[in-house]
Amino acid sequence: MNKNDLIAEVAKKAGFSKTDTVKAIDAFVGVVTGALKKGDEVRLVGFGTFSVASRAATEGRNPRTGAKIKIPASKQPKFKAGKGLKDAVNKK
Repeated sequence: MNKNDLIAEVAKKAGFSKTDTVKAIDAFVGVVTGALKKGDEVRLVGFGTFSVASRAATEGRNPRTGAKIKIPASKQPKFKAGKGLKDAVNKK
């Protein structure tokens, strides 16, 4: 499912126009992104938690040349599924 499919499905289920649905989904993504940039987590009970994990700087190797390269420290967004989502996905 891509973004257009998601918009169409949400609009149909919620009874909203596609224009309003685009605004709502874009606002949701913007709010989550902003919270993660500040280092906050976003918890949606029953769905999951968006958070930020820090990765330390490491040393790697270029697979072609074997030369050592430095991989800088970074922050990675992550998502942990909640119990409700896990149960829904695993139902038979």
